[in-house]
Amino acid sequence: MLPVERQHKIKDLLNRHRNMKISDLSEELDVSEMTIHRDLKPLIDDGAVLKTFGGVSIAQEANDHNSATKDCVFCSRTINDRLAYRLILPNNRTETACCAHCGLLRHRQLGDDVVQAICPDFFRQTTLSAQLSFYVMDASVEIGCCHPQVLTFERGEDADKFVKGFGGTVYRFADGMEAIFQKMNGHNGCSGSHH
Repeated sequence: MLPVERQHKIKDLLNRHRNMKISDLSEELDVSEMTIHRDLKPLIDDGAVLKTFGGVSIAQEANDHNSATKDCVFCSRTINDRLAYRLILPNNRTETACCAHCGLLRHRQLGDDVVQAICPDFFRQTTLSAQLSFYVMDASVEIGCCHPQVLTFERGEDADKFVKGFGGTVYRFADGMEAIFQKMNGHNGCSGSHH
């Protein structure tokens, strides 16, 4: 089977199952996991497939209510993919927030309706599970998005080193979600926009 044929097969499988592990794709297509990774690269680069924690999912961006304009589901700011926080919901729906600030606030609103959430590592630009990330708030670095800024890190030691250089506080997922909510309580929302 040619790589192009496998890529079509991968998209078909993801359309049916929504999320799949690399190992399951490898088994289903009877090729090595390395071959699956090679086949996925162009699909991920094109935005057809999202890399998630432990696997991949089909990008249903075309069906998002907020994707036509590429605006944040929470504050309506234009989304910068380098900072985007994606919430994967039941029935193949995906919501995208412009940054972890809005992502955490929206995640808190949706609660258990969120199947999975993914965000980028601030240093490595890899995709990580939001629930396993470390969140830095109140750092002196300006990332050009909502305030107070929230930066995401995969590793606690990276977050700690960042805070040593640029200030701020490190939070785990649940504490970070609560902290941003408390910081925003009584404020009108993200800088430059109203909720």
